[in-house]
Amino acid sequence: MASLFDAARACLDADTPEAKLALTAQAAADFADGVFATLEDERAPEPIRMPGRPPRPRLVHPRELPRRGFGSNEGRAAFIHAVAHIEFNAIDLAWDAVYRFRHFPADYYRDWVGVAADEARHFAMLRERLREFGHDYGDFDAHNGLWEMAEKTAHDALARMALVPRVLEARGLDVTPGMIEKLRALGDDKTAEILVVILREEVAHVAAGSRWYRWCCEFHGIEPRAKFRELLAEYARPVLHGPFNLEARSAAGFDEEELASLQQLDAKHP
Repeated sequence: MASLFDAARACLDADTPEAKLALTAQAAADFADGVFATLEDERAPEPIRMPGRPPRPRLVHPRELPRRGFGSNEGRAAFIHAVAHIEFNAIDLAWDAVYRFRHFPADYYRDWVGVAADEARHFAMLRERLREFGHDYGDFDAHNGLWEMAEKTAHDALARMALVPRVLEARGLDVTPGMIEKLRALGDDKTAEILVVILREEVAHVAAGSRWYRWCCEFHGIEPRAKFRELLAEYARPVLHGPFNLEARSAAGFDEEELASLQQLDAKHP
């Protein structure tokens, strides 16, 4: 394909895990090899829509998802499936960040193509582990919260960078260390090690969101800290929960004032 945006659209449209992973790997390799002659495209992106998905998992409201503990193999398989579903969504989120927002510096596209490739690798590792538990992707219900935020921010790259990487994906920085600890306590070091890899690489993904959020603010002459507080209050109250992994968030580009704002909003909305 001559256009990175066409490649991103093809990855978004792919409706099986196998096709999405294969097209993502090819597009990332083509980008690294300089196959895409230009990163300019005067065509407007299509209106946002649901990306290609397999018929399963069934998407339900988060309240309809049963709460399962880690103590049984079935419970652990459901947990691995939930994380795999997040990573599958994250592939689409990264490609939509490439496809939807035009006329950015080349480093912007380099960052999000790299994120898409990472998320695809994370999904593949989790799917392999899920199969070792006798299940596959689609065997458990899931929810669509990540993509719903993509729809809400399709009009504005600044809002997308603030709310998807720096709120929803950053949530993984907060909760994953506890998950790793629980898995190790159960003797499931294999799943724990997959999460260690994901946690380490997600710091860089959230950092990319921080970098391009601030770039957007500077481009538009907006003060980033006040704008972040405004966006948190408008969009993120239902999904904002402490405690926060302050060390990981700091490494991912949150400054002290932003971390304080998160904690204040959390305290106001228990």
